[in-house]
Amino acid sequence: MEIKDIKKAYFIGIKGAGMTAVAQILQSRNIEISGSDTGEVFYTDAILKRLKIPYYEEFIARHIPSNVDVVIYSTAYNEGNNVEMAEAKKMGVLMLSYPEILGLLFAEKLGIAVCGTHGKTTTSAMLASALAQAELEPSAIVGSNVISWEGSALSGSGEYFVAEADEYQNKLRFYQPWSVILTSVDWDHPDFFPDFISYKKVFQDFVKKIPKTGFLVVWGDSSDTLEVADSANCNLLTYGFGEDNDYRIINNRQQTTDNKVIQRFEVEYDGKNLGEFSSPLSGKHNILNAASVIALSHKMGLDLEKIKKSLNEFEGTTRRFEYIGKYKEALLIDDYAHHPDEIKATLAGAKDRFEGKRIWTVFHPHTFSRTKALLQDFAQSFDNTERVIIIDTYGSARETGGEATSEDLVKLINKYNYDKAEYIPSIEEATQYLKEKSGEYDVLITMGAGDVWRVGQALKE
Repeated sequence: MEIKDIKKAYFIGIKGAGMTAVAQILQSRNIEISGSDTGEVFYTDAILKRLKIPYYEEFIARHIPSNVDVVIYSTAYNEGNNVEMAEAKKMGVLMLSYPEILGLLFAEKLGIAVCGTHGKTTTSAMLASALAQAELEPSAIVGSNVISWEGSALSGSGEYFVAEADEYQNKLRFYQPWSVILTSVDWDHPDFFPDFISYKKVFQDFVKKIPKTGFLVVWGDSSDTLEVADSANCNLLTYGFGEDNDYRIINNRQQTTDNKVIQRFEVEYDGKNLGEFSSPLSGKHNILNAASVIALSHKMGLDLEKIKKSLNEFEGTTRRFEYIGKYKEALLIDDYAHHPDEIKATLAGAKDRFEGKRIWTVFHPHTFSRTKALLQDFAQSFDNTERVIIIDTYGSARETGGEATSEDLVKLINKYNYDKAEYIPSIEEATQYLKEKSGEYDVLITMGAGDVWRVGQALKE
């Protein structure tokens, strides 16, 4: 089946970030969309309601329309754990997973995939926004709400399609890219990849698919990303702070203008200075994200003045160092970081941005398998926060339990930094604790891939 043949589609797990984005693009093509999910509230609820896409908040077999052309499902579900999946198979209706439908959309245009362990959400949103500023009218799917888009998708008439490409469950096998940005490679998803070698292999297999006329834009300060890049047979562009990079970041500095903190930096290429760029986002990791966009845009021959404007105006995405509001005098920040390297980068950026302020963090571990595999790394990730509260692990649809617990993590953190961490089981209890401790922190960062953002929302309200 081709996309043009679809008249009616039903989504199982429609609240997922990517699922909502696909629904948005298909709806823009006059395809009738409906779906289902759990009653848990996500940021995508607001997007679906704004788009007037109907959905159930319960999985029941009879929900699937009898005349549906295709059932699109989240890879979190299967016949064994979802009655609608079982019913759709029984009905004999065409079923496509999220990566399969994204692969079909991607194949229609020149696909630019943004992949890597960290930074792919922000980078894909940055890139698509830059292409839009350059008047290329791209299509895009991003795994979070892009603030300036008021959604997670663009449905443009141009020839480029930007996709945040997730490596989990080797979803990369469904995509045929024209070009790729590879932001980072650090072992993750131990419930699917038993070791770092198997994890790197999916990226190596992916970059092999880039045609000779395409580009691989890769972070050049990491031996692991460069090892993956060795598998590619296309034009290779490296970016980073190191002297050996094709696109080298120099003169990176932070300035405060009109009470706003701005990062400014320059980029050198082939001995020439491409000029000064700026970003309102925090942390050196976001300067790297921007540099990857600059590198690809430059090689595509785009107007760098338009790219500068786009990066300067890019507000970011929800749940990526997002300003939530205030609780009394304390600033509330929410971030999706759920891997040790992401936590370190986010907290380093916070320390630079809020110099001299007392920073507290509420961390929500995501999956028991990741906590177990990276326990030592997690325990040494919180140097740049004065205090960290750890709540019970968010297993998501993948896991119901495991060996490494939040209490284990607290014990290990306190072994390295005496009395820094505290275990508080629930979001409600953590919220109450933070109310009682008001005045002891200036900045509160909620952090994790689950629903830890509810702490900041509750305090704000």
